[in-house]
Amino acid sequence: MRLGCDYHSGKASFRVWAPFVEDLTLKIVEPREESVKMSKDRDGYWTAEFESVDAGSLYFYHSPAFGDKPDPASSWQPRGVHGPSGIVDHDEFSWNDRKWPGIPMARMIAYEIHVGTFTPEGTFDAAIEKLDYLKELGVTAVEIMPVAQFPGGRNWGYDGVYPFAVQDSYGGPSGLKRLIDACHQKGLAVILDVVYNHLGPEGNYLSQFGPYFTGKYHTPWGEALNFDDAYSDHVRRFFYENALSWFREFHVEALRLDAVHAIFDNSAKPFLMELKQKVDDYARAAGKRCFLIAESALNDARVVESSGHGGFAIDGQWSDDLHHALHTVLTGESEGYYMDYGDAGCLTKAFQQGFVYDWQYSSYRKRHYGSSPVNITPDQLVVCIQNHDQIGNRMMGERLSSLVSAEALKLAAGCILLSPYLPLLFMGEEYAEKAPFQYFVSHSDQALIRAVRQGRAREFEAFRWKGELPDPQAEETFTRSRLQWDLAEQAGHKEIFRFYRDCIAARKEYLFPEDLSAFDRRADSPGEGVVRFSFGRGKHFLLLMNFNSSNAAVSEDFDGKNWQKIVDSAEEKYGGPGALLPTSISKGNHEMPPLTVSFFTRNG
Repeated sequence: MRLGCDYHSGKASFRVWAPFVEDLTLKIVEPREESVKMSKDRDGYWTAEFESVDAGSLYFYHSPAFGDKPDPASSWQPRGVHGPSGIVDHDEFSWNDRKWPGIPMARMIAYEIHVGTFTPEGTFDAAIEKLDYLKELGVTAVEIMPVAQFPGGRNWGYDGVYPFAVQDSYGGPSGLKRLIDACHQKGLAVILDVVYNHLGPEGNYLSQFGPYFTGKYHTPWGEALNFDDAYSDHVRRFFYENALSWFREFHVEALRLDAVHAIFDNSAKPFLMELKQKVDDYARAAGKRCFLIAESALNDARVVESSGHGGFAIDGQWSDDLHHALHTVLTGESEGYYMDYGDAGCLTKAFQQGFVYDWQYSSYRKRHYGSSPVNITPDQLVVCIQNHDQIGNRMMGERLSSLVSAEALKLAAGCILLSPYLPLLFMGEEYAEKAPFQYFVSHSDQALIRAVRQGRAREFEAFRWKGELPDPQAEETFTRSRLQWDLAEQAGHKEIFRFYRDCIAARKEYLFPEDLSAFDRRADSPGEGVVRFSFGRGKHFLLLMNFNSSNAAVSEDFDGKNWQKIVDSAEEKYGGPGALLPTSISKGNHEMPPLTVSFFTRNG
């Protein structure tokens, strides 16, 4: 039996792990009131069945020890995190994606959205109306920030407390299915962000059911989830089942695992390794492509390395080093973690191998950091110039478009869109959105609200950012973070969109036919402020980047080959000053305008 409520054709089976609870009752509270005593097995799982119950009915688990509480594996919380759980009939949804084959991960060009601020309505159904726009842009995957039920209606999603339940204010489970089904009809894969390192503070009742947490480790959110202490087998099962439910009931192609460095597990078979095995087993049985992508702050190659190299074999991981290197060079910022970057050596190393820190001393961390990425291929690293963290965890939530010129923005975009690494865009960056993306919550507990405000203030002590910290609880912090879609058609913005669209089209035409995992890479700096990045079998692709504020000389033999220019950010159609590099180049002395990028390819 699955955890939570397993509903089919009017019959509902309920299962919850509560090993130390002495008495547990299942209470149907709407549309009629009915109770049944649950039975407990030797592993501490309580079960009950109803032979006749309607989908949409609401229920609690009741114990004399803790009263009425929602189901920890609830699929739906229509009245919020403190209200009853709802029964969902997953069979009733009519999917139209039977012929959808999915896409290889190497062909993913991800577009990250926060459902609440992506559209004025802030719903799954409203997001469907933007899919044609995303198809025109050319991205191949929609990455959705966490949708597990959180308190109130305003949150990034990382305060979710019901991992199986889809945020009701966004449209609930049926709304998410409609969005995913529509994505597949448009040829777009779906990546869902899930959080297995902590639960939010409000509405988190897991510890009242059992030892889901352990005091062995401390996290920024309190006690760690129990992945290696006593009874941890059952906690692991809870999250394995959660992962599989997104693939099985919601048809997503990939899960992005939030901050795996905060999953504390010293067991001989770590949770991440076993999770990957469970997902692979399901994918083989179902005949589907199912991927896991981890966010890790450790630069630890073991996350994606094969088990033969002692790794967890996760399909891909977010890599921050290229972002940090580009950001510091373009903005000049050097506070906080940016102090470890900022010179041409960091930039070329990031292009060369993905990781800058592969066991070097980090001034920010005050220790050696990272591991060698020698066994990592480009299609295992997700790179970006903007994402929810790098924008939203600035004090004022400024986007890169508010920090640098349009030319610098295009330069940075070309660097990631035309590299062999997997690019991630953050909603709105493709037209230089000016609205910030700030941190917002809608808690109901005043003590918790004060703690969130104080915690955010402490986060920025390592930076010298100026201004008044936006109030996370204030509704205007949320509303000012919404996209301003009218900007996309305005002068100075539509040219940026055209550049993004053409870079993506070039990536599809020239990079997709290649096996990204077989790419050889070579990055160097032939002149001050200039980076040359060549890659491919026999180095068939070339990125020339000028990070100077003035023209830069380009003089080399180009390997004695003739290179054809495909995209040049300096072109006037992109709002640039005019291209100086010729359309075909093999040798000689040339110049690049300031803050521009050019992409070349050759045959043979």
